[in-house]
Amino acid sequence: MEKIDEQADSPIKLIFNYNNVFYSFFYDDLGGCVHQSREYAVNYVYSGEMILDNGCEQINVRKGECVFIPRDHRITMYKKTYEGERYCGIFLMFTRSFLREMYKKIYRGKPAVPSIASRLDGGVLKLPRTVELASLFASMTPYFDPEVKPKDDFMSLKLQEGLMALMAIDDRFGPTLFDFNEPWKIDILEFMNENYMYEFSMEELAHYTGRSLATFKRDFAKISELTPQKWLMKKRLEVAYDMISAGNRKVVEVYAEVGFKNPSHFSTAFKKYYGVSPTAVAR
Repeated sequence: MEKIDEQADSPIKLIFNYNNVFYSFFYDDLGGCVHQSREYAVNYVYSGEMILDNGCEQINVRKGECVFIPRDHRITMYKKTYEGERYCGIFLMFTRSFLREMYKKIYRGKPAVPSIASRLDGGVLKLPRTVELASLFASMTPYFDPEVKPKDDFMSLKLQEGLMALMAIDDRFGPTLFDFNEPWKIDILEFMNENYMYEFSMEELAHYTGRSLATFKRDFAKISELTPQKWLMKKRLEVAYDMISAGNRKVVEVYAEVGFKNPSHFSTAFKKYYGVSPTAVAR
């Protein structure tokens, strides 16, 4: 069991991980946190409220409701008190290895999932209230007691039950979850232009553009003389300059929006690149 307890200047929260089943308690409202997982997941709200924001729309998930979150999907989560109840939730994570094992069990002796089978669209999906899901999460709620630790084998069975509950909702879950092909390459510059404000390691940039690390480095070298890190820094500074010079944004509003963690680092990098401070451009 992995336990995380953060109480500093952030809301008090407890997170328990039982073999890729996460139990979350939030005693105060939580500011937005960016969620991005390489695995498929289902998030069930036991109490309180969770708001998911993808930049275009917000999805409200309240007591007794749950959502399916695709792998490699970036979304901002807000976990809040609702109707006087703190947020508590259960998060099921379906790893690639788990899905491969289940694929062998389910399709043993049967034809494999055809490559032309219909798949789900790539966004967050709010799931209907079904008997299967209600039964699954009702059986899991006793483990909100941190003193009661379930065995890993039991949690593995719950993951299997969760998988079967999804497949009972929509025939497209099977072809979606059991697609083990390597992801298609996507345009590197398009991805980085859309996500320059986020912190990525080289490995993550490679993964999210559908490449091995070696292939990513080789492909990036074909489109820029800069390293990926220097390209991202240049992009952030140029966007920040445009925002500030337009005259309607303050420096303190801009630095975090373009991906800098503190104003001091932003000011130093800006002056090194442009020869003047951000405040001088704002005047």
